[in-house]
Amino acid sequence: MFDVNNLEWTREPDHYDIKDEKIEIVTQPHTDLWQRTYYRFRNDNAPLLQMRTSDKFFSFTVKTEFESKRRFDQCGIVMYLNSDNWLKASIEYENDKFQHLGSVVTNHGYSDWATTVIDASVKSMWYRLSRREDDFCIECSEDGYSFSQMRICHMWDAVGDISFGIYACSPEDSSFKAVFTHMDMTECKWQAHDGQQPDKE
Repeated sequence: MFDVNNLEWTREPDHYDIKDEKIEIVTQPHTDLWQRTYYRFRNDNAPLLQMRTSDKFFSFTVKTEFESKRRFDQCGIVMYLNSDNWLKASIEYENDKFQHLGSVVTNHGYSDWATTVIDASVKSMWYRLSRREDDFCIECSEDGYSFSQMRICHMWDAVGDISFGIYACSPEDSSFKAVFTHMDMTECKWQAHDGQQPDKE
């Protein structure tokens, strides 16, 4: 069960609205999440709205709708432990022709970015974040029914309690409204692997 009353801000934005069935966030300029890799800069000022859990097996689903209009405008899901350890998935606006649908995983202070190009006309996307102990799966969907895997990753510091939820930010001089609906926390929909058995450690 996903209860908005359990959500807590990390870096509360100036403008937002929280209801049981819908959350709106208006981004502030020059807000972002990134650590070191390639660009060498460290950005850690995006607003995050998360809940804490000790559940080691769960899935979190959310629908995002956005009015992004400037390069790197983004909103989506996040699992943020601290400035050096987190993951996020979103659509990042590039220009009036294309955007990047992708995810960033940051372990021990270094980020990566995995993307695919989609049309700029896409203004809505569903995401599903699933946890199996310290491993995570990120999926996306255009209709909320058929989900496609974006990536599987390991988070070295995701032991015990973690925090997860939503975020929205505008790395450049921009501001837009992000809308989050259909938020749900369920049993883990990322099934246990049924192929090769794990190696003995």
